[in-house]
Amino acid sequence: MAHRNIRVLVVDDSALMRQMLRSVLDGDPGIEVIGTAPDPLSARQMIKDLDPDVVTLDVEMPKMDGIAFLEKIMTLRPMPVIMVSSLTSRGAETTLRALEIGAVDFVTKPGGTAGECLPRLQADLIPKVKAAAQARVAPAGQNRTHSTRKAMTSRRSAAELIAIGASTGGVAALQKVFETLPSNCPGIAVVQHMPAAFTRSFAARLDKTSALTVTEARHGEPILSGHAYVAPGGHHLKVIRSQKGLTCQVYDGDLVSGHQPSVDVLFQSVAEHAGPRSVGVILTGMGRDGAKGLLAMRKTGAVTLGQDQSGCVVYGMPRAAMEIGAVAAELSLEDIGKEVRSAIGGASCSVRGCCAAPVRGCESRMRGA
Repeated sequence: MAHRNIRVLVVDDSALMRQMLRSVLDGDPGIEVIGTAPDPLSARQMIKDLDPDVVTLDVEMPKMDGIAFLEKIMTLRPMPVIMVSSLTSRGAETTLRALEIGAVDFVTKPGGTAGECLPRLQADLIPKVKAAAQARVAPAGQNRTHSTRKAMTSRRSAAELIAIGASTGGVAALQKVFETLPSNCPGIAVVQHMPAAFTRSFAARLDKTSALTVTEARHGEPILSGHAYVAPGGHHLKVIRSQKGLTCQVYDGDLVSGHQPSVDVLFQSVAEHAGPRSVGVILTGMGRDGAKGLLAMRKTGAVTLGQDQSGCVVYGMPRAAMEIGAVAAELSLEDIGKEVRSAIGGASCSVRGCCAAPVRGCESRMRGA
């Protein structure tokens, strides 16, 4: 049986942008643009008639803005939606709201000449459309069910640092995890794949919706309890131990695992400088970034957790980490929060297989795992 192309509907009020998106998408043999719409009212009927696999949706449009239309889609006819956003503060805020509502991902509108911007848009949009076509999309307000795998082990040292990595679907997932954490928890370092114009707004949103103080990480900044530090877009974030204690190291560098910031960079540094007194969490996301770094953390005796498949928008990064043995347990977002609270309080670790391997620095060993 021939492989079925991914059928995409493009919704944008700009004729030029509709043409550009169609050109980029139709250039991939596995994708077919089945229609374009200049506004949500036209798009609504086209969705009914054409039943697309993926919709690209402009953030700001006449007649009905993209957010209002997305809310209707996610309530009445949930489907994978990729937002097309401008690189502005307002565009960032609106796009983050869209991701909270249920949009799978976003791309930014390119600048410059067609010869410059089309290759960048193609490199960004094509893999996201393909991932979106496989994404798990739930109706707005509907909670997914999750399975957990637990067993008691012996007591271990309380963690002093939490490191979290996420990509596609990570905005909503991180918010849910942060909502479960207390204001006096150890410092948290976060890598969310996101452009530079968006990470500061994202940190501000996490700050408003959690008990923690959340900021974009700054180079040389000490990591304090009750604070979380989001890697700035376009820069790597490492955690290093100095005379001041654990501090943030923010720097520009090459892509690692295809990304900057990279989850692997963060996790590798945590393995080196915090080791068994750390917790590593890998959440929903496309690709393999973070798998090797999380394995390095686990080998030092760190608690390593992954989001379970049923809760992921895209089960890519957690699956890659699970396949190489980096994840001690796959849990729901709610249970990840519980396990992190257990680890930072020095309570009995309940992760099945967390310390199954005889790695240096781990104080407990699984029995009969």
